[in-house]
Amino acid sequence: MQTAIDPTTGKNVKSYKLISNKKLNKTIFGAQAAFQEWSRTDLEERARLLREAARILGEEQDALAMLITREMGKLLKDAKAEVEKCAWVCLYYAQNAERFLRDEYIATEASKSYISYRPLGVILAVMPWNFPFWQVFRFAAPNLMAGNTILLKHAPNVPGCALAIADIMEKAGFPKGVFSSLIIDEKRVKKIIKNRVVRGVTLTGSVGAGRAVAGMAGKALKKTVLELGGSDPYLILDDADVIKAAQVCTKGRLLNNGQSCIGAKRFIVMRQVYNQFLEAFKAQMEEAVMGDPLEAETALGPLARQDLRDQLHAQVKKSVKGGAKRLIGGKKPKGKGFFYPPTILTDVKKGTPAYHEELFGPVASVIQARDEEEAILIANDTSYGLGSAVFTQNIERGEQIAREHLQAGACFVNEMVKSDPRLPFGGIKNSGYGRELSHYGLREFTNPKTVYIE
Repeated sequence: MQTAIDPTTGKNVKSYKLISNKKLNKTIFGAQAAFQEWSRTDLEERARLLREAARILGEEQDALAMLITREMGKLLKDAKAEVEKCAWVCLYYAQNAERFLRDEYIATEASKSYISYRPLGVILAVMPWNFPFWQVFRFAAPNLMAGNTILLKHAPNVPGCALAIADIMEKAGFPKGVFSSLIIDEKRVKKIIKNRVVRGVTLTGSVGAGRAVAGMAGKALKKTVLELGGSDPYLILDDADVIKAAQVCTKGRLLNNGQSCIGAKRFIVMRQVYNQFLEAFKAQMEEAVMGDPLEAETALGPLARQDLRDQLHAQVKKSVKGGAKRLIGGKKPKGKGFFYPPTILTDVKKGTPAYHEELFGPVASVIQARDEEEAILIANDTSYGLGSAVFTQNIERGEQIAREHLQAGACFVNEMVKSDPRLPFGGIKNSGYGRELSHYGLREFTNPKTVYIE
């Protein structure tokens, strides 16, 4: 069984039976059979169905948002925005996929030579709980347009979301087998990857999960795309607009109750503005109202699971033991639900979790830097490389640091890091490899086939 638990109350929402091995095999081979037809379906028809999925997302936005909130604790207003963003990505690829997949002609000695982007086949998506709709749709929309078929293995704490997405695809009119949600345990992922009809795997999750899946896929010679989280640095330079920076940093740290792969996590502040920034940042974080995610005034809801809260608190305690100071927060509240308060740690030392690890919750690590050079060194002193940001009133200075010096897949200036269908999304180092979104994401699970005609 998979049971969804409401993080606000700690009570069970609903339990779902795992599918049998017989049904799993039937679904896998059903996806392969569907691929034979779907890969031949013209792009106009694929786009029509994706636009219909976007329409249903809009029509059912309120109910879907409530489901997200109940299963993983996201603020209801943010859950509605997530559903809306899923509709956007569907419409984006419905409009642009034909252009992205167009044959690319190359001048050679041949009378005609070009690259044709052809779908690979059945793709397994192993998805996380923190953006239970967006993570799926940002992968599914481009891959459905590319002509692939999809098997979704969603996180075990959001089974209702997994089935709701499959229901949307069915209502939109996608043929049977083109998109399937599998209510299974982690043990059967290996079986799916080994299956000869599965041609690729995408995973968003932890470094450990990424290594495990990449290892299985590597043995089976299957293409993979991995997005494994990060410990995103935000640099506040000596000429930054400190008040604006504090506002953006607070929003970036508390986004999704602090549970975002590209959420702001480490705040590296030059000494000239350190005290000023810390005062403004502390005031902003303290203003955040923690409570019921259904209430409009709430700025911070619960963490998604009790074990995640326990892990976060253990990281905080270990960091404090290693020399960090609690400026605010850092204590588990009593009462129902899996809440954790806005927390700021200062004097964060190398060798502690707050310096090196991903803190998946509303905990900010503030580190002082002597100058710009040291700030960049600290920012890059991490095994991760997903997102980063720099705050300065000198745009040319910020752009140069973002473009040339910060080691990450996405570098923003004077803004929090966020994903956008028009821009590639992904990381380097332990944050994974490959890209989602933009034309890069559309082509990841295609075969760039060379066609040469004498």
